Order: sequence, then structure tokens, then C-alpha cells
Amino acid sequence: MQIHSLELADDFSLIGIHSSEEDYRLAFLLNQYLQTKFSKLKQQLDFHNNTASFSVFEFIDERCQLSYHLIANKFIGNAHLSAEPNLFSTENTFSNISYLIAEKKTVDFFLKIEGDISHYELKKRIDQIKGINQVITSYKIDPKDLKSKDHLIF
Repeated sequence: MQIHSLELADDFSLIGIHSSEEDYRLAFLLNQYLQTKFSKLKQQLDFHNNTASFSVFEFIDERCQLSYHLIANKFIGNAHLSAEPNLFSTENTFSNISYLIAEKKTVDFFLKIEGDISHYELKKRIDQIKGINQVITSYKIDPKDLKSKDHLIF
């Protein structure tokens, strides 16, 4: 018996960005350096039983038929731990970090580019992002190497 499998090609390019800036500030800097117009989407990516949400900024380049998404990889939330209620009980609060792509914990943001972008243009974008003072580094990530790449499909 012959087994058939369907393998869909990744139709997006992915850039990893390391920066300690807030998401809105990085979107602003990308708008300045890349001549884009990122705007925040009202809906966020919600995972982990709605305990974590990741911000998404979008820019559609109609001239080049490309769609850009700036996606945060980290969510820092607060978790509460309460003991049995008694006279001296207190509620402990601690921070909880969730990652959109767990195998890339060091990456702060992903820039997802959907559409047909040439290798030269992608490298040019990476170099432009590296030129931003607030960005530590940026580099191309192969989506095929990611176990949880399905989180980037929306």
C-alpha cells in the first residue's frame, strides 16, 4: 500500500530581531528605517489557553505585493498562587513568561514577510534592520527548522 503525503511549501520569509525595545517603539523605528507603515492589529495572537497574547503589527505593501507582520515572541504575564484561606494567608504573585516560538527564546520579535521576495531584497531588509541603533541583531530564520511554525500562520 502506497502512502501519500502532502507537504505545503512555506510561502513566507522570516527574520528574527533581537531588541529590548517595546513592540510599538520597534514598529515606529521600522517605519522610519524601512519606509513602512506598520499599524497594530486589534486582534492579538492568543495561545496557551488564552493566558498569553502576542502583539502583531501589520504593513501591506501593495506595490510589491508583500505583506509584513511584526510579531512579538514574548509575553510576560502575572500568575497568582493562593494558599488555603486563613487568618495569615497571602496571595503570591509572580511573573510568567510565555513564548510564541519556544525553540527561539532568544528572539524578541519576528518579522514575517508573505509574498515573493527575492533573496537580495530580504538581505537588504535585514541589513536595514541591523542599522537601527536599538536593534542588537537581525537574521534570516528558515521556517522549515521551526517545530511550532504553525503559530505563525494566521
